[in-house]
Amino acid sequence: MKIFDMSPKTLSLTEALASYLVDVTLREAPILRALREATQSLPGAGMQIAPEQGQFMRLLVQLIGAKRALEVGVYTGYSSTCVALELPRDGLLVACDINAETSAIAQRYWKVAGVSEKVRLEIGPAEHTLTQLVNDGLSGTFDFAFIDADKEMYDAYYELCLQLIRVVGLIALDNALWGGRVADAKCVDPDTLAIRNLNAKVAADKRVSSSLVPIGDGLLLARKSV
Repeated sequence: MKIFDMSPKTLSLTEALASYLVDVTLREAPILRALREATQSLPGAGMQIAPEQGQFMRLLVQLIGAKRALEVGVYTGYSSTCVALELPRDGLLVACDINAETSAIAQRYWKVAGVSEKVRLEIGPAEHTLTQLVNDGLSGTFDFAFIDADKEMYDAYYELCLQLIRVVGLIALDNALWGGRVADAKCVDPDTLAIRNLNAKVAADKRVSSSLVPIGDGLLLARKSV
């Protein structure tokens, strides 16, 4: 019998293996596929999450039984549609973005997906929107938060979302591996430093338990424990 050497490290994905992963595991709803394909030709298309990450986030929302969610950074709506599809009929997703034009695309797809009544779009600086939710007495009332916006603000978004989600609620932060730049000491631009610093902060944060999952561009998960 041939014995294969296995590595205790996370496996690097070749193009062939990445294609295999998608081919055998992805269950992408037609509306999500249509949105993803429509976005590919737009400026900033790289901001859209990978479909396998969207599926993983749908599973997370299912597992924690989320009813109320936050999103910081909508773009054309792929991630918000993924989350909203898993919320119950009376669920709520507060979606924050500063770009009304790309958010209008998201709104069209929310309607086609049948989730528009679950989504409340807030156009404006997300820090202001999240702070207002705190001031409105909504701390501890949300179950899930997804952060995928301006990287230099990640720490502020994390702290506000940590206030707003309930104990055992979950925060997911996109781009935690930042194309590998977080591991390159020569990369000291503000975005890379912000992500690198937040990764280290969350790892040491006693208020949460955490894991950095190498899916997409890296998804940092923080479960509120206190």
